[in-house]
Amino acid sequence: MSTNATVPAAPGIGAPSIGAPSIGVLGRQWRASVSAGGSVEVWDDLGTLRWYVAADDRWHVPDDEPSVRQIMVEGTPVIETRVRIPSGDAVQRVYAVADHDGLTVVEVENDSPLPIAVAFAGVAVLSVRTPTDMAIQGIDLPEGAVVFPVGHHASLTVAIAHSGARTGVLPAPLPPAGQVSRGWLALCERAGRLLLPDATLSEAVVRERCQLLLDGPAHTTDRPVEFLLGVDQLVRMGSQVDPWIPEVADAVHALSSIGADPLLAAAFDAAVRICTAADETRALKDLAKLRPRLIDQIANTGRVAPDPAHGVRLLAAVERLVATGPDLFPGGVPVAWLGQNFEVYGVPTGPSSTVSFAVRWHGERPAVLWECSGQPVILRSSGAAPGWSTADVTGEALWPVPAGAVPAMPLDASPPDISFS
Repeated sequence: MSTNATVPAAPGIGAPSIGAPSIGVLGRQWRASVSAGGSVEVWDDLGTLRWYVAADDRWHVPDDEPSVRQIMVEGTPVIETRVRIPSGDAVQRVYAVADHDGLTVVEVENDSPLPIAVAFAGVAVLSVRTPTDMAIQGIDLPEGAVVFPVGHHASLTVAIAHSGARTGVLPAPLPPAGQVSRGWLALCERAGRLLLPDATLSEAVVRERCQLLLDGPAHTTDRPVEFLLGVDQLVRMGSQVDPWIPEVADAVHALSSIGADPLLAAAFDAAVRICTAADETRALKDLAKLRPRLIDQIANTGRVAPDPAHGVRLLAAVERLVATGPDLFPGGVPVAWLGQNFEVYGVPTGPSSTVSFAVRWHGERPAVLWECSGQPVILRSSGAAPGWSTADVTGEALWPVPAGAVPAMPLDASPPDISFS
């Protein structure tokens, strides 16, 4: 994704965000998944680009190597895969850009003091260099594989053309990986920015927002909670709201048939925000009539076993841990966060209001500096500072020593003891 490719996802693209991460360009249909070893599997059964590394010791097949390590750079769809080779690593980075009718760029850096060779097979690639015609020893590569030498501390770039299988010269210039990652971060931060003490959790928020932008929301009526939570995030990241309204109505109607759910109230609040953004006054009146009928379902959420917090469920759980409506930290400050400074920006506090705040510590007491945007609300903190409230748009307050703080939220479980009413 280049920084000028900021068209949010439209309804219709669907794939799970769990497992291999998706890559692609927003506003276009081309998608692929990247395996734990760095293989690029193009969707619609169009092939898989695999890579192989010939180092000083042997040929390395990344999909089979126990030394492989992989990250999503700052949670974005820029996938970095490292393979251990003598005295260093072969470092692969995969990302998609809109340039030249769409390309998936595959960079391989030789982070070692010795030369290597890199082979690609399975999908046609473009390259600035001409592949070597030297005989390959020590491995049986698939038919059609191309091999490129890479000097010590040098790099190689190839690309998959989104417009169809083709080979030839790789166009230039191309956006570097860092620029692409920053573009994704800028998109995600439209929905809010969470600079939390748990860096893994902050990165997970970015990751799930990026995957939502690429994959789209869950099915409207099969998973209405996830659908509403997802559309809310998409609208906050810049997606046009009006095309979603008919499906939002179907999802809201389906809420009454799903039984208790820990994030039912979050989904309802998401529907209210979506309809407010679309200025759907009639829909808002219908939602106001529906809420009393959902009260029992919302009240029964305490009897529902927590489910894994991933995808949009993780996004909603983290945001409501920080602020459930205008109630900051309704379940208390996570124990692991005590004594650590952090900041959040643009967390919803109502249908058309958000709060940004920073926490600084004076000994054991948190000092909170806040700024509200949108419709006025009365901030409070039932879990961290009972009795405190303010209608001030901006200000600061010294809260008491936290009592009954909640445990830090793992990525594979919903936050415990958090009110979603």
